[in-house]
Amino acid sequence: MPSIENLQDEYKSLDSKFNNTAKGQIDNSLIIVFDYDYGTSNAEVIVESDEFTAVCPWTELPDFGTLTITYVPNKYCLELKSLKYYLLSFTGVGIVQEHAANKILEDLVGACSPKTMSITLDYNVRGGLHTSVTVEYDSSNIE
Repeated sequence: MPSIENLQDEYKSLDSKFNNTAKGQIDNSLIIVFDYDYGTSNAEVIVESDEFTAVCPWTELPDFGTLTITYVPNKYCLELKSLKYYLLSFTGVGIVQEHAANKILEDLVGACSPKTMSITLDYNVRGGLHTSVTVEYDSSNIE
């Protein structure tokens, strides 16, 4: 049976097993948009994925959650396959949950210039704590 000291050494060695990636590795150039022919409509588009993952920058442990994107297109819509690839670029990136939600909103608004958009990242429970982050954009509030 391993001693407590050996277990502590083994635990510390886990820190070198995973390499988190810098936030700059998130690749928003992957996002493709297409023309939206109904710009006068206020149709709401909802995209949801329960496969979002990034890494805690301090513990380097993965964070998993459900991402919900809700937007009203203006001139462009998000192409879904490219969106999936963009979201996969977060895998292994060390980013806190609150920053991840804001980064996604910033990148998607920059790509498709919607009338409105909200991003909700609903993370799985970790350490007994549940976190859900919602950020919003409304083009009518932009001067």
